[in-house]
Amino acid sequence: MSDDTGSLRFRRDEGDRGLHMELRLERAAKKAGVPGEGLELLARAHTLAMEPRRTRLGGQRHPDFLHPGRSALILLLDAAVAEPLLLAGATLAESEREDLRVPGGRIAAALGEAVAGFVTGLPSPVPDGPDLMELLVTAEDGARLVALAERLDHLRHAHLWTDLAARRAAHAQAVEVWAPVAARTHPRLADRYRWWIGMFSRRHL
Repeated sequence: MSDDTGSLRFRRDEGDRGLHMELRLERAAKKAGVPGEGLELLARAHTLAMEPRRTRLGGQRHPDFLHPGRSALILLLDAAVAEPLLLAGATLAESEREDLRVPGGRIAAALGEAVAGFVTGLPSPVPDGPDLMELLVTAEDGARLVALAERLDHLRHAHLWTDLAARRAAHAQAVEVWAPVAARTHPRLADRYRWWIGMFSRRHL
């Protein structure tokens, strides 16, 4: 929400990591040149994305708690993306946990049909679903960037997963699908995927 000066309004709660992330997003987005209306959309999208995390994760120290903001920061800082729709979509994208996804109808009611349509149309790994590689390579450039950034953030925290089989599956999928797509899409994201794959195979498999 904007105050009279045009900057976002944040509650000053020093213990709320979600609000601190929102403030960090505002600073990064302003630096990237996101206009006032885009900053407002990003703040509202982030607040909406945090709703299920605040009620279902059992605490702010859970690795998935700050995922919405981290995904948008990857777009801003690594891919130099300043398009408000893409940044808002990144906060609402969720490729790992269905219980943390905001329903499309809720997104549409809060942010409009354009944001809802973008989020629900993002390519994402689905068991027994369409071929992920095909979804990614045929997606629009913006949607592919959002999907790559969002998945990268999950992978960055996969060392905390207790399920070794899930870690191995995520690594294999990154090698076979995500890294090759990143190499075709954005050099900085390609570098980050390549580094993660090497590090993870040495330390966590």
